[in-house]
Amino acid sequence: MAQPLNRFKESASQTAGPYVHIGLTPNFSEISGVYPHDLGSSMVNDKTRGKRIAIIGRVLDGTGTPLRDALLEIWQADAEGLYNSPSEMRGTADPNFTGWGRCATDMVSGEFRFETVKPGRVPFNDGRLMAPHVTFWIVARGINIGLHTRMYFGDEEAANAEDPVLARIEHRVRVPTLVAEPVEGGYRFDIHLQGEKETVFFDI
Repeated sequence: MAQPLNRFKESASQTAGPYVHIGLTPNFSEISGVYPHDLGSSMVNDKTRGKRIAIIGRVLDGTGTPLRDALLEIWQADAEGLYNSPSEMRGTADPNFTGWGRCATDMVSGEFRFETVKPGRVPFNDGRLMAPHVTFWIVARGINIGLHTRMYFGDEEAANAEDPVLARIEHRVRVPTLVAEPVEGGYRFDIHLQGEKETVFFDI
């Protein structure tokens, strides 16, 4: 007689596959008629408060080659440091800012681009203010579990120096992998999956 199993078996791991960017951003992939527009493709409108910026970059493999089939999502606070979330208890976030965006990397150049606003500072668990930052989630074929990282701003030196998350990074030489460079109209943030410049990823 079979004995009952009182525990769950671990599910087999699977990569996101080569088509995740097509399924989640069909219009970007030139597949029309699925959605009027891709979810997460627009974060702002003409009434959104705050400084408008663009975040551009590439996802690079260990050889420095751009991935042309990666998909990225970002989450961030609005210009006042408030999240567009039912869990936000500190105030009311800007109703004209989604706080969330999704973008596939370009199939030719491998670049991604988000049109957003520069976020305000938000408190850490212990109340200390974190530096302005944007949370990234990256998936692509060959990645078993989505990767989480953060992007900080290169022109926020004072705030970055007192950020409690950045302070936890043991190998200080890796901190610059989380800092975006100011460029005309916004910031450049390249994400390195492996290699000498490997980006710091967070286990969350």
